[in-house]
Amino acid sequence: MVKGRKDLTRTDWLLAGQAVLRDDGPRALKLRPLAATLGISTGSFYHHFADFEDYLGQLADYFSGEQLMSNLERVRTEATTPVRRILLISDLAFSQDLPRLSMAMRAWARGDARARASVKIVDDTLMAFFADCLEGMGHPPQMAMARAYLLVASATADIEPPAGLGAGLDLRDLMLEIIAGIED
Repeated sequence: MVKGRKDLTRTDWLLAGQAVLRDDGPRALKLRPLAATLGISTGSFYHHFADFEDYLGQLADYFSGEQLMSNLERVRTEATTPVRRILLISDLAFSQDLPRLSMAMRAWARGDARARASVKIVDDTLMAFFADCLEGMGHPPQMAMARAYLLVASATADIEPPAGLGAGLDLRDLMLEIIAGIED
């Protein structure tokens, strides 16, 4: 996204909204400050959205629709084994800062039905994805679903890990080893 561009796309506006959510929370989602962060007037906004309520609905839908499906399609295309799929989806999540976005979406969902529905779709879709991968690794269905739940829950937990567990990809690798039996 290029700040100040006059030809901003719908996706540029949605990604900017996600950045605001991640950095400042749902209360910061307002049109003028959003336009200011993009370095553009609010006029460009109305080429893509009927009004701000429409924008908020599309922002919630983007998280659980285009963004999620694009990432899953990439994983299914590029990774040929269940282990590679889990590692790639995790790499994509980290590169797109999706765990922090997911926590911000959860904060928004506490007061917004659109966000709540979107979060549920993402949770259900990711748990099914991980359960399928884990079954492909030989875990029985109930154990695969329980482990899938733990993977999603650990990625979206709003709790600081204890000192000594590491952070970022190191912590991710440890969690994948513990929960899914995946060793690097």
